[in-house]
Amino acid sequence: MTSYDTVLFDSDGVLVDPPSYETKVEAVQSAFEEVGVTRAEKRHVDAIVNGTTVEGLHEICAAYDLDTDLFWEARERHDEQSQFEKFEAGSRSCYDDVTAISGLSQRCGVVSNNHRSTIEFVLDFFDLESAFETYYGREKTVESLDLKKPNTHYLDRALTELGGESALYIGDSESDVIAAHRAGVDSVFVSRPHCRDTDLSVTPTYETDSLHGVAKIANGDGRAYRK
Repeated sequence: MTSYDTVLFDSDGVLVDPPSYETKVEAVQSAFEEVGVTRAEKRHVDAIVNGTTVEGLHEICAAYDLDTDLFWEARERHDEQSQFEKFEAGSRSCYDDVTAISGLSQRCGVVSNNHRSTIEFVLDFFDLESAFETYYGREKTVESLDLKKPNTHYLDRALTELGGESALYIGDSESDVIAAHRAGVDSVFVSRPHCRDTDLSVTPTYETDSLHGVAKIANGDGRAYRK
């Protein structure tokens, strides 16, 4: 079995609990209210929560005659602050099996669709900085929406920085698996409780339910996890 020299991790749903749907909705609604929209349509709120594109965001803002950059600045600020508050309150935490990463000898990094500043907060808050040589999250800009996975933009940047001949990307969503394969690296789907029933349209290289399994895969002992 392949032994890998570079291991990249998604953050939400892999290293830490993902933000709840309700928390993300509240952040979007707060942003709308800040810019004067007291009753945003549910379909527009859901579109933003579930991951809109740049084009889609412009269309939503046009429906309320909003300046897109102004609205998005408010949304990103409320979204980031809501995440910080949940971590600080203890309602979001890191997974217990994150300790498995400390035993890895490979060069490791984080690549997330979340804000780069939020990833920085997570690594500092949970004392995970020493486990990773680099981390990438998106900038809090409208343009960054089209750079999210399955776009390989941030994954490619991390791979270029870390180098190595054989890489592995660990995620909890279909977009993670697709991004890994588009970037030419093997993938691990971590079937946490929140995504265990996900019906993937693309097959990951491996599947496991914990980071302990990821550690075995990274070190070439992944036969039992091969898809």
